[in-house]
Amino acid sequence: MKRVSATTVKKRIITVFLLFLFILFIIIFRLGYVQFVLGDELSNEANELWTRDLVFAPERGMILDENGQALAENVTAPTVVVVPRQVINSEETAESLADILGAGYEEVYETITQQASSAMIRPHGIKISAEEEEAIRTLNFPGVYLTKDSKRHYPQGTYLSHVLGFAGIDNQGLMGLESFYDDKLKGVPGSLSFFSDAKGNRLDTLADEYSPPQDGLHLKTTINAKVQSIMERELDLADAKYSPDGAMAIAVNPKTGGILGMTTRPNFHP
Repeated sequence: MKRVSATTVKKRIITVFLLFLFILFIIIFRLGYVQFVLGDELSNEANELWTRDLVFAPERGMILDENGQALAENVTAPTVVVVPRQVINSEETAESLADILGAGYEEVYETITQQASSAMIRPHGIKISAEEEEAIRTLNFPGVYLTKDSKRHYPQGTYLSHVLGFAGIDNQGLMGLESFYDDKLKGVPGSLSFFSDAKGNRLDTLADEYSPPQDGLHLKTTINAKVQSIMERELDLADAKYSPDGAMAIAVNPKTGGILGMTTRPNFHP
C-alpha cells in the first residue's frame, strides 16, 4: 500500500481549508447582498403578501355660494369591500349579497373569488343604500366589510348644472367646476392595513396601520343663490312661453365682475 507523504497531506488540508474559506466568503457576501442591497425590496414584497388594505374615501369638498349655502355637497353611501381569502363559503356569500344588492349571482361570485387582496362590489355602477347597508351588516359574513363612503348630492337640482358640472361614482369631477377644481376638491384617500396569513386570516399579533383620509377643500364661488333662483324661474317661464332652441342668462356684479348667477337651457340634473 502506497504511503502518502506528509507534504501531500499538508497540501490537501490547505486546499480544503482554502475551499472552505472561499465558500464561506461567498455565503457571507450573499447574505450581505440580500441584507443591505435587496433588504428593502424584499421587505416591501413581504408586506404586500401579508397586508390587506381597506380604502377609506375622503369627503369631497363642497361647492358654496357667496353666503356659504351648499350648491354641491355629499351624502353618506357606504361601499361593500370583500377580502376574497377571508370568505369561508363563497357560494352562500355571493347568493346573499346578490339578493340584497339586486345584482347577478355570477357577477358577485366572480368578484369575491378573484385573486386579489380586496375588491369592491358596486351593483349597476352605483353605491348602496342605507337599507342594503343594514342588511349586509346583519349578515356579518367573514371577509365582507362596509367602508365609509359618500356620493355627490346637488340640493338645488338642475340649478347651475352647466356651471357646477357633476362628479362620477368615484367622486371624480367630470365636468364644470367639479372637473376644473378636482385636484382641490377630491382630497386624499385613507386606508386601514392589516396583516394576514396565506389563507387570508387576520394576524392579531401584528398591529394594524391606519392612515386617515384627508378631506377635500371647499370651493366658495361668487354665485348668489337668491339671484340664481330668480334667474332660473324667469328663464323657465321664457322657455315655456317661447320654446327656444337654447337660452342663457348671466348676472354680473358691476363692481367686481363676479358672476352672481348663470343659467342655460336646455339644462340637466347633475
